Amino acid sequence: MKNKPPYALTSVDNALLLLQMLRDQGGLRVSEAAEELGIARSTAHRLLSMLVYRDFAIQDDRRTYVPGPALAANQVAGHPNQQLRKALHPHMDALCERVHETVNLMVRVGIQTRFLASVESTQVLHVGDRRGTILPAHLSSGGKALLAELERAQLEQLYRPGEPDRQLPEREWKTLLRELKAARETGYAINRERTEDGVAAVGMCVHDASGEPVGALSIAAPAARFAPKRIPVLVREMRAAVARAEIDLKSLPDL
Repeated sequence: MKNKPPYALTSVDNALLLLQMLRDQGGLRVSEAAEELGIARSTAHRLLSMLVYRDFAIQDDRRTYVPGPALAANQVAGHPNQQLRKALHPHMDALCERVHETVNLMVRVGIQTRFLASVESTQVLHVGDRRGTILPAHLSSGGKALLAELERAQLEQLYRPGEPDRQLPEREWKTLLRELKAARETGYAINRERTEDGVAAVGMCVHDASGEPVGALSIAAPAARFAPKRIPVLVREMRAAVARAEIDLKSLPDL
């Protein structure tokens, strides 16, 4: 029998119970969550809002909370990614200081990108911490930068499989191919409000000692500050940061 911890945190326990309810019941309304946990509706709403923020829940058209992508996500191999985060974090800090925008580290898992780390900008209006966020790889800047490293056959295996429900619609598929071609030519990819209103980003791959892509860095900014004339400046700073990071990664053969 499991004993309750002597210093249990009720709010954490309630959040974990909500995760179990989403997993087992498939959907929850605020009133149901409040009644089940014996808490105020306002408290239940705040807890569910945090689960939405971290992608453990989403709201459907009926305002019901249902399991989010984080609950269905496959596990990411831990040890190499811990090394990657540790090696890149100083470069992310320095890049954030130079461009005054939020810098993210992400990896690709199938058709998704996972955010492993964020360094937030100190500007009043800025893109927040995205750690733990899961986004479609074909829409996010870092995801497109990583997909651009793949051969056409690999892309077709991901996005044009035999199962119709897994295929990208023809228009999106052609758009993706054009964007990946541009990413190969320029060395970076752009996301203009494709994953979140008011947010834009530029992403670039980071390679290990053998030249294999192990992740991507992105600079995320409010769309209002993402003017076309600013992109070359952000790209130049990111290229310098990636070059320095890849020098450090050469000493990490396990990546």
